[in-house]
Amino acid sequence: MLWSGLAGRRARGVAVAICTLVGAMVAGALTISAAQAQELPNFAEDAHVGVASCAGSTCHGAVQPAAKATVLQTEYITWQRQDKHANAYKVLLNDRSKRIARNLGLEAAHTAKMCLDCHADNPTAQRGTQFQISDGVGCEACHGGAVRWLGIHVSGLADHAQNVENGLYPTEDPVARAKLCLSCHFGEQRKWLTHRIMGAGHPRVSFELDTFTAIQPAHYEVDEDYVKRKQVASGVQTWAIGQAIQVSELMEAMADPKMGRDGIFPELVLFDCHACHHPMSNLRWEPRASTGLQPGIPRINDSNLLMLRIIADAVAPDQGKKLREQTLALHQASVTGPEATVSAAKAVKATADALAGTFAGRSFSGDDVKKLLDGVVQNGLSGEYVDYAAAEQATMAVGSLLATWRKIGGLGEAQFNELNASLDAAFKAVENDESYRPAAYRSALQNFKAAVDKI
Repeated sequence: MLWSGLAGRRARGVAVAICTLVGAMVAGALTISAAQAQELPNFAEDAHVGVASCAGSTCHGAVQPAAKATVLQTEYITWQRQDKHANAYKVLLNDRSKRIARNLGLEAAHTAKMCLDCHADNPTAQRGTQFQISDGVGCEACHGGAVRWLGIHVSGLADHAQNVENGLYPTEDPVARAKLCLSCHFGEQRKWLTHRIMGAGHPRVSFELDTFTAIQPAHYEVDEDYVKRKQVASGVQTWAIGQAIQVSELMEAMADPKMGRDGIFPELVLFDCHACHHPMSNLRWEPRASTGLQPGIPRINDSNLLMLRIIADAVAPDQGKKLREQTLALHQASVTGPEATVSAAKAVKATADALAGTFAGRSFSGDDVKKLLDGVVQNGLSGEYVDYAAAEQATMAVGSLLATWRKIGGLGEAQFNELNASLDAAFKAVENDESYRPAAYRSALQNFKAAVDKI
């Protein structure tokens, strides 16, 4: 379960990841770079040489961190022993995957492209002699086919920018990272997690960029050397950019007739699962002014849109107002017809893309963090988190914001621990999507707000 231990890991500061250096977090505004337009690793033309090429003890396969190296050199071991990506291929061999494959009419999950595209490094480019698809989501699945950059990387003759020019994927860039992660944790045109796959038995997918960065076993340290070589984004900036990119991808899918429709039906994976999938005895529907929809109507999954609206309201009010109007128009278009929905989705996508650029160029301050935290909580108290997906996103958002607030010095350790503890009830309320109760979540937010008000 995603929530198991997440609050504790935030509290103990286990996730050094992107938010370690305070000065870099506050001062380093990012710009949209050419690297962000780089092709995703499994679709790029560079050959993948295999994880064995990274596994040497003098490269990234050391058991203990190197004393004077610029990197830990234990990256491969961390991936192999702690990272679930390393076992992603093995999941395709279990009974549930076999059942999904049978339901979809596939020969086997571990040989089907639709499964391998996310459960393994499945490049369309050539594969080296040491490449093994059974290695799962390995080094090059995220860092790009290494055939051009491996030599200069090992020699130390190239800097990071030159490595990127030679095919290394810039995972430190939150825009590029969002597009990479979402290509599997949501989908894109060439690998699309459809409602048919979900109906066949695939588990529900949830994602938020900063939270998933934080719980990913870190195989690097954001130290002084890292800052010299690469850009560093704060947790709140990563969260904001991730929300904007996810909304953009959602709207692109909705506007694409190949992704947005399935026969006479809309592609139902774009809608809120629990608007349809919940026990009839669970009387959870409540009106939401921001949708204007009546009972019994499947709702577009607007959980990321809700978060994006909150961020825009705080740091770009004009765009926030525009997005609020566009979101309402999108929901209303969904009961009007396909053409109206496509038009509304394109308008929302344009605003989301513009906001991604705004966030990438902004240094989020302590005041921004407090304003955003208040926005997330107030939206919940006003009834916007009736749907589970929205409450889930809000809980991850609060965790990300608290972590950033502490790291930039806005919260002392004792204050952070107190607030984090008060958030436990919210985590508990979203622990099981099938037993989610909006009233319990709203109560948890009220208690959390009372704790924040004491600060």
